[in-house]
Amino acid sequence: MPWKAEAGVFLGVALLGAGVLGAVQPATGVPTEVVQLTQFGPAAGVLAVALLWPGRIRARLAGALRARGDTAWAGPGRRTGLPLLLTAPLIIALAAGAYALLDGDGDARLTDPRSLAHPFALIVLAQLIGACGEEIGWRCWLQPLLRTRFGPLAAPVAVGLLWGAWHVQVFAQRPAYAAGFLLGTVAMSVVLGLALEGVRTHRLLLAGGFHTLLNLGMLLTMDEEDGTVLPMVLLGAAALLAAVPWVLRARWDARPEDGREPSAAPGRIPAAPHGAR
Repeated sequence: MPWKAEAGVFLGVALLGAGVLGAVQPATGVPTEVVQLTQFGPAAGVLAVALLWPGRIRARLAGALRARGDTAWAGPGRRTGLPLLLTAPLIIALAAGAYALLDGDGDARLTDPRSLAHPFALIVLAQLIGACGEEIGWRCWLQPLLRTRFGPLAAPVAVGLLWGAWHVQVFAQRPAYAAGFLLGTVAMSVVLGLALEGVRTHRLLLAGGFHTLLNLGMLLTMDEEDGTVLPMVLLGAAALLAAVPWVLRARWDARPEDGREPSAAPGRIPAAPHGAR
């Protein structure tokens, strides 16, 4: 099927591009603390799909930026934007708090932004750019593609599994670490997928903002980068806990009213025009 070919090209280029960018990063002199160039692998995947199927890319990326004619942040975005962005620090607070209680040395892992080797403002900006480099692929392109074929929960679960598997270096760690990471990517993808359901504008900024807040929170409060299992497992569990209200809300919104049947997919992102598939 054409959509499977699109997805296959995107995933192949995203994986290969991330590997190449990761390999050349040391030669560029760009510190990984500021931004990891591997984050632009999904953006390269979107570019490859756009070159091969130019007639479909506009429909797939609809709403990634400001929609034509929009004069304000409107519609479902106003209702879900702030809760989505607040969910990211909630996940970090739950994971870091549990880590401090269970491990007993939480203060030692808190990092003062002023102690970082590079200006924190630069790190924030670079992290946002890098996060958007990922999210234009995962949430702004692949999620709408799968959403035309699968339900509002199944699509983000699939994206979360692929997003997690794309981080191949994680699987060199211990199995519990990799399991915690995959749990986190799936749960976070569910939060993003349900929050962005029906949102027609600023999808990239919302997804990139959520992703950036998570990355910054992990940088300042966690030490999972060295392969420590407990913080990664707690991060996955915190993300799963934070996803529960989003799932419950989506089910509540899908309930029939006054005996009427709910629509098959409320706020569903439309498929590409028939001639563009």
